[in-house]
Amino acid sequence: MPRDSGHVWGKIAVVWPWIEEVVRLNMRLKLARVEMGLSQQELADKAGVTRQTIGLIEKGRYNPTLNLCVRIARALNRTLDQLFWEANPD
Repeated sequence: MPRDSGHVWGKIAVVWPWIEEVVRLNMRLKLARVEMGLSQQELADKAGVTRQTIGLIEKGRYNPTLNLCVRIARALNRTLDQLFWEANPD
């Protein structure tokens, strides 16, 4: 990741105030996966989906069902709140 990526995201957050929270929500899954030492394919296998599905969720381009969220959370030994829910909903 480029060193100035935080600066770029800061500019985007000013244009689209909601983007910062969306990015944080999507990054939680990737960070948890990496902390567990799992590839996208390994997580996908544990959750019963394709690698592409995991990739799309991490990019914020796919809205998983509650059932899939539960399977992913269990595979990563996390709660739904830790992975998917906003910290301070409006």
